[in-house]
Amino acid sequence: MTIKRLHVGARMSEAVIHGDTVYLAGQVASNPKADITTQTQEVVASIDRLLAEAGTDKTRILRATIYLQQINRDFAAMNKVWDAWVPAGHTPARATCEAALATPDYLVEIVVTAALP
Repeated sequence: MTIKRLHVGARMSEAVIHGDTVYLAGQVASNPKADITTQTQEVVASIDRLLAEAGTDKTRILRATIYLQQINRDFAAMNKVWDAWVPAGHTPARATCEAALATPDYLVEIVVTAALP
């Protein structure tokens, strides 16, 4: 089976396609100074863009892991964006936890695995 990598960098690829599965690297906001709502909107937009480039979409997400800098403060606001973004009937398996992210400015990071059509 071949492995295809998208946006290969020195430390990671933003997406890896192996067989019928797409693995995305953790996505963070392009504007880390923004609030949790804006950061989450930016992250899901990045996920949409990468999934489209890989040949799939958010209806085919199998699993998501969401990391929040401050879960008690930001969980509800992040979920409001998430719930509006994920199509009804296509919710993936999901875990959400609190974690120190790459910098204190990042409030959310989301990692997804999706199936190809």
